[in-house]
Amino acid sequence: MRLAFVGLGLLFTGLGFLGAFLPILPSTPFFLIAAYLFSRSHPRLEAWLLSLPQVGPLVKNYREGRGISKKTKVLATALALGAAGISAYGLPHPAGQVAVLLLIAYGLYFIWSRVPTLAPEEGPKDQELPEG
Repeated sequence: MRLAFVGLGLLFTGLGFLGAFLPILPSTPFFLIAAYLFSRSHPRLEAWLLSLPQVGPLVKNYREGRGISKKTKVLATALALGAAGISAYGLPHPAGQVAVLLLIAYGLYFIWSRVPTLAPEEGPKDQELPEG
């Protein structure tokens, strides 16, 4: 199981770096997942991820319960709604369309009501990842 977590952690880290440069792929959730997986499998990789200047503060803020920035939430919302629209339009069966919309709605509910919004004064602007 440890090897699977390391492999998935590396995959999500790669997706996070890719998301830092591609406008359609958010990087924040991938780095949060990678940090979780590394914390369960490989402390040195977790320490490395947390030492990165653009990634470490973001993960630490989330872990400390301070949350993620409003900018990140807005971007995640926009991308989720865009993906939901494309997915729902492409599905031929109405039940599939409803399922996609319900999953996106729950994800947005979780982001906006369960994950705290990081106050602007809690960290410098350079602590945010370049999304897309």
